[in-house]
Amino acid sequence: MNKEKYVNRTYRSLHQAGDMHYFNLRVKQSDLAIGVDRESYSDSLVALCRKELIALRAELEDYINLHPEFLTSLVPLKLLPGAPELAKQMAKAAALAGVGPMAAVAGSLSQAVGKKLSSCCRECVVENGGDIYLHSHRERRVAVFAGPSTFSYKIAIRISPEETPVGICTSSGTVGPSLSFGRADAVVIKARDVAVADAIATAAANLVKSKDDLIKAIEFVQNIRQVAGILVIKNDKLAAWGEIEIISLKGGK
Repeated sequence: MNKEKYVNRTYRSLHQAGDMHYFNLRVKQSDLAIGVDRESYSDSLVALCRKELIALRAELEDYINLHPEFLTSLVPLKLLPGAPELAKQMAKAAALAGVGPMAAVAGSLSQAVGKKLSSCCRECVVENGGDIYLHSHRERRVAVFAGPSTFSYKIAIRISPEETPVGICTSSGTVGPSLSFGRADAVVIKARDVAVADAIATAAANLVKSKDDLIKAIEFVQNIRQVAGILVIKNDKLAAWGEIEIISLKGGK
């Protein structure tokens, strides 16, 4: 079966809070939605983010030219000497999850740009293909988009300021362009490290072929100390484990 397309990324409106200023940043395949507190927003801040993203991508592309397998491998890889920091983060997360390093690329980029913003903004959120870096001094909620599931637009994950910076990453076998060997509508991983959350979400989602497999995904992450919590959705079934607080979104959207 083909995945449902979401070219317009309408799910992004679910994460937007009224006290933040949002902008999109696109560089080649990277498509980031960024929010910062209104007092911190400026044209120079947008330029800073763009410069950082371009530099990160350039370093990674140069490394892939030297190590082409890094781009295509579906299993963890040993890095070549001189690998950039972004590739190191991706490889480390991939080794933990048992997947290829590109499974962590979106989360790694979100985290790198987010950390840059955190040094000059009080509040920031960076979303890249469903993988979120969040740093906040107030309570936030991250709404869950689960494609055709009845839970889409109806639930969110509550994040307290003490938990941030934090990564909230989603993998799906029914929505979006990313490779998945499962059929989960959504597997959401909460972890301090966004690269880890991204890679683990991919690996856990690969295990969900039907709504009878939700427990498999949960059992997979329970012994991974870097994972704070997991939410798994397939059709009309939902399962969760760990430090993950699920709340209802009144009125659906």
